[in-house]
Amino acid sequence: MIRVYIIDDHQMIIEGIHSLLHGEQNIEWLGSSKSPDDLMTFLAKSQPDVLLMDINLPQRSGLELCREVKEKYPAINIIGLSTSNQPSVIRKMQENGASGYLLKDASKSEILEALQQVNKGKEYVSFSVAEALKKKGSDTLLPALTRREKEILELIAEGLTNRKIAAKLFLDRTTINSHRKNMLTKFNVKNTAALIKIVVTNHLI
Repeated sequence: MIRVYIIDDHQMIIEGIHSLLHGEQNIEWLGSSKSPDDLMTFLAKSQPDVLLMDINLPQRSGLELCREVKEKYPAINIIGLSTSNQPSVIRKMQENGASGYLLKDASKSEILEALQQVNKGKEYVSFSVAEALKKKGSDTLLPALTRREKEILELIAEGLTNRKIAAKLFLDRTTINSHRKNMLTKFNVKNTAALIKIVVTNHLI
């Protein structure tokens, strides 16, 4: 029996994966969290065999959360969940302790295969993720920006603070900060100035 838990801030994703796994004889669904704090509270009491983890959480990066969970609970196998197949993000998640990586449009068979493989101590990436990792020169390709990331970067470039950006886009400040951190990781830079230099130089905004 594989005990499964998920953290994702979108109820639709949680319910979707739950419905796919419901009724599977070797799967025990332990529940879900929408925030890192709720997750850590749950893990203090009970640990799943496999944790499905959204990478783009509003409160903080799933990349950081993955490292924290593995440091505190090394026996938990983590599978990253994302809409991004950007090699730099996938590799960073793996470096931080994830045993698997799935895109959010993964099929039921892919999800089940991932759960079974990582529960055995093996690594798993879906076919589309494996293809992205194998692309020649994938390390030198610049990551693609989402519409929201472009909006935020343009406002950062204009000199607006997280608070002002949040107000302008009708978002929470923690969400803006999370996007900023995720983009630093995505572009493999240490500060916002370096991030802005890259995106402006390469005409990404």
